[in-house]
Amino acid sequence: MKGTFKPLGLLSAGAIAGVLISLGLTAVAQREPAATLPLEELRQFTDVFGAIKANYVEPIEDKRLITEAIGGMLSGLDPHSAYLDAEAFKELQVGTQGEFGGLGIEVGTEDGFVKVVAPIEDTPAARAGVKAGDLIVRIDDKPTKGLSLNDAVKLMRGKPQTTITLTLSRKGENQPLIVPIVRDVIRVQSVKSKALDNGVGYVRVTQFQEHTVENLVKALDALSAQNSLKGIVLDLRNDPGGLLHGAVGVSAAFLPPKATVVTTDGRTEDARRKYVASPEDYLRGMREDVVAKVPAAAKTAPMVVLVNAGSASASEIVAGALQDHKRAVVLGTQTFGKGSVQSILPLSSTTAIKLTTARYYTPNGRSIQAKGITPDYVVEETPDGDLNAFRLREADLNRHLSNDKDTEVRSAIPDPAEFAGQKDRKPIEYGSNDDYQLQQALNFLKGAEVVVARKEDAVAAAPAQKEPAR
Repeated sequence: MKGTFKPLGLLSAGAIAGVLISLGLTAVAQREPAATLPLEELRQFTDVFGAIKANYVEPIEDKRLITEAIGGMLSGLDPHSAYLDAEAFKELQVGTQGEFGGLGIEVGTEDGFVKVVAPIEDTPAARAGVKAGDLIVRIDDKPTKGLSLNDAVKLMRGKPQTTITLTLSRKGENQPLIVPIVRDVIRVQSVKSKALDNGVGYVRVTQFQEHTVENLVKALDALSAQNSLKGIVLDLRNDPGGLLHGAVGVSAAFLPPKATVVTTDGRTEDARRKYVASPEDYLRGMREDVVAKVPAAAKTAPMVVLVNAGSASASEIVAGALQDHKRAVVLGTQTFGKGSVQSILPLSSTTAIKLTTARYYTPNGRSIQAKGITPDYVVEETPDGDLNAFRLREADLNRHLSNDKDTEVRSAIPDPAEFAGQKDRKPIEYGSNDDYQLQQALNFLKGAEVVVARKEDAVAAAPAQKEPAR
């Protein structure tokens, strides 16, 4: 296939998704000389190909064998490299627009099964009770063991108002859960905001899409008009990522011009880049520099970023940038750890491969991959711990790319016995009065104590603020 790869423009920086394809993408120009083909291994491949064609119990088309071989090569590398057939390639381009058909869940693969990374807020899957960490055992009557992620996505896609039944395996449950879900058109509102007490502005980013930056600026303008930017809470919990330029733009809204947001490093020249708070790195498709219109208070007001294990990729880029520049403190739990860059290399006008080509690093050079962002204040969802103790992280995925800066990265999944009895609790409504992590963020902004939900019930005093929100 020499000479068939052509680079696709920089699109996104998100976690692997299922029904929503939200991928980390960049462009790669193959400028290095092609490697010498391994002739002996290619002979083995052709021998196997010939043996299958001649002896398999049923006739197999050449195209199917080649496609499966390509898929096998990529899936054996890491959880985020994959073959994109025509449907998956199209979904990739549509998914970042904020509207798509399906259930509303991000999924990955684990041990040959499809696993839920996180349900998207206000979607059929979330309303049906699907939880992060659930293993999808069957989709309608079809078992998922050994099913490719793309094939699983195809089964879960469908016309709005049609019903699909997922059979889920959930830790802590003795029996599989059978969950019927009515498909719908998923419209993800990427930015939500409201004014809180004491002049604090609350802004939640649910996913980084094409219009996230301009919607963020509108939200900040509206909060500023209400005198609600004396303090800022940026909520990135359960945000699976999305477009890289969206992450750069959101960071730029709170950082000084030209401040480094994220760097990438890989084997090729194209994979080594620095992205800064500058229009050329975040405009992409916008006619005007909307970040230049951000209220001045957005650059100076005391700020807290909320994260959890569902905060991935673009979310981690923003949290890491604001943390390294000491623009905000990060509060919550360890993030997902999806710190790798995927490049889309088209094979034809309708198909492509998605290949991991680089790692993301924070401005201070910390690798996000498999470790994530460590909060300044580790605060769990409740005083007694997280409601979902078994949330999947990058380090829990088979064949995950290692962290080249930290060799001691370990899975964060705890002992199930520590969380007995928590499965019946109602999910937290982010931004509500019952949102424990948000209340601790407000404590920080007021200069009060931040209660860190640990086993020993430790209490950490928030650093004094020069101009605490009142």
